[in-house]
Amino acid sequence: MSWLRNLALQACLLAMTALAPPAPAFAQSPSASAKAATDRPAIQRSTPPTAELEAYVDGIVRDSLVQDHIVGATVAIVQDGQVLLKKGYGAASLSPWRPVDPDRTLFRLGSVSKTFTWLTVLKEAEAGRLRLDAPINLFLPETVQVRDQGFPEPVTLRSLMSHSGGFEDRALGHLFERDPARIRPLVIYLRQERPRRVHPVGQLSSYSNYGAALAGETAAWASGKPFERLAEDILFQPLGMQRTTFREPRPFRADLPAPMAPSLAADLSQGFTWNGYAFSPESFEYIGQIAPAGSASSTADDMARYMIALLDGGRLGETQVYGERTARALQTPLRLTPTGVNGWRHGFIAYALPGGLSGFGHDGATLTFMTNMTLVPELGLGIFVSTNTSTGRALTQRLASRVVEEIVGRPTAWPRSPSAQLYAYRRLYEGRYLGTRRAYSGLEGMLERLTGELRVEVTPEGRLVTREGGRLQTWVPEGPANAGRFISDTGWERRIFILEGGRTSQILTSLNTQVYERAPFWSRKDLLAGAAGATGLAALLTLAFAIFRSRRDFRQTAIQARAGLLQGLQSILWLSAIALAAAWGAVTRESDLIFDWPGLLLLAASACALVATFLTVACAALLPLVLRSGRRVDSWSALRRAGFTATVVVSLVLSLLLGLWGGLSPWAG
Repeated sequence: MSWLRNLALQACLLAMTALAPPAPAFAQSPSASAKAATDRPAIQRSTPPTAELEAYVDGIVRDSLVQDHIVGATVAIVQDGQVLLKKGYGAASLSPWRPVDPDRTLFRLGSVSKTFTWLTVLKEAEAGRLRLDAPINLFLPETVQVRDQGFPEPVTLRSLMSHSGGFEDRALGHLFERDPARIRPLVIYLRQERPRRVHPVGQLSSYSNYGAALAGETAAWASGKPFERLAEDILFQPLGMQRTTFREPRPFRADLPAPMAPSLAADLSQGFTWNGYAFSPESFEYIGQIAPAGSASSTADDMARYMIALLDGGRLGETQVYGERTARALQTPLRLTPTGVNGWRHGFIAYALPGGLSGFGHDGATLTFMTNMTLVPELGLGIFVSTNTSTGRALTQRLASRVVEEIVGRPTAWPRSPSAQLYAYRRLYEGRYLGTRRAYSGLEGMLERLTGELRVEVTPEGRLVTREGGRLQTWVPEGPANAGRFISDTGWERRIFILEGGRTSQILTSLNTQVYERAPFWSRKDLLAGAAGATGLAALLTLAFAIFRSRRDFRQTAIQARAGLLQGLQSILWLSAIALAAAWGAVTRESDLIFDWPGLLLLAASACALVATFLTVACAALLPLVLRSGRRVDSWSALRRAGFTATVVVSLVLSLLLGLWGGLSPWAG
């Protein structure tokens, strides 16, 4: 099932950016990590000469291009208002071959686009047209206003900036489009793809592309301009970012904002995937229907200008793009979090970095482009990197830390030492967990339960191990072994385990894009697989006995005859559902999930299972009558009654599990 996990992750990836302690953590309270930073002595830095820095970055990037199978990358590094490095690596396209030009080649930014969106919101708030703490419905057209869905607290722009609006996260079938004819105006997308609210506002951070798009619509509605035009007018043009845009290359349509200018479209990098032996060029990924969440494209040169402005309080040369109020907001976490856990600086992610430093910025990902922008105010430093291949995440996630290490000195030798005491406390931590950034119902919810489980184990030598899909990470305690605080044994990432009632109830991550909650017993994959296997076997035996049973064994009452007919029909439907689901898994490609979810085979499997469930319930209702019906000479044998009972029981168990998992909802993919 590893392939399912990989494509489920990619499907939810407009951005890969991951609860606070039991005490509420709200609004403008500074995080513990922010307080620690103010108490820390000034960092001693020794920035290497430009030539040495370039050689160092060259080594990292060129090794990654070979080892990680990346076609091209673009990098910009700034410090103290100056560009230290701006460079392209590899190719923007292979046929014809075109090198990456840091001044001209546009890369897709994915969720780094959201930083532009949050700045437009903050600037509209500066102008008095938006209020961050007012109900968001005051600033939205009626058709897309947020429904309460049983939650009394209204969603606000501030809650969207900390991704604590309480929305579930759905992506399959609508987050990306490959056909430009399927792109919808932002308002229509927000109305048609409205997610459920599954948590109270402010309870926890759980990353939401929909929430970011909703915030972008408030800025557009308040300004009276399409979002793409608004970003150009108040950010890109003042900063001289002439090659940055939320627009995409597509035919003109009267109901959509104007497409990308041909001069920019000609310099877009191609996106690629690595299929194990060759690079495969991919078609353009349209994200315009949810533009504020991730459709921007830019160059290394433009991103260098952007980072200089962010590090200097919104100033670039003589241009002041935003005021002191917004500059303070970008330094102010919205949630009270443990040290090393992101508190969301008004939509920007806080990063833990080497040397005890903290930075802010954002990660970004489309299906083929991987991006990171990290700003380190204490060093006056900004690092931007983007790749045009789906295998580029390792490079984009580590480059900023490696550059910071060069400036502040290398960390102590890794791996960190394990804790001899940890194994004694393993029952506090071990178990299965599900992230909150997922669909909570329907077939997408079922797929994410199947592929999104996090397993936690503790090794005898004293390391904590987390397994999620194909990713394995190891951790060591940061402090007492029973305190629930862990740090990567080869990095600066942290995991915070919230302990309640003698075991972990939740896990916080450094990025704080979701909370992992202990999974209920019924969500075990092996339990579902066992129930499906038992039901399939029972169905096969039922049909086999019906075909090969001796005619002398056909004695039965009228009630038993009807029950037998229902048993046969449900057996056919259960076998059909299992066979269709297996066929769907065998033929479905990643692109089918992303662009054509859920597909006819999966819908048919769910529909068969739904009807089979109704027949199973009917058989269960008849079970008491079947067991006591008729005299011995004209009734089912004891063996057949036992078989009928067993079939009903295993089918009911499977029906219950499928209902809980979301597998009986063909109308709600």
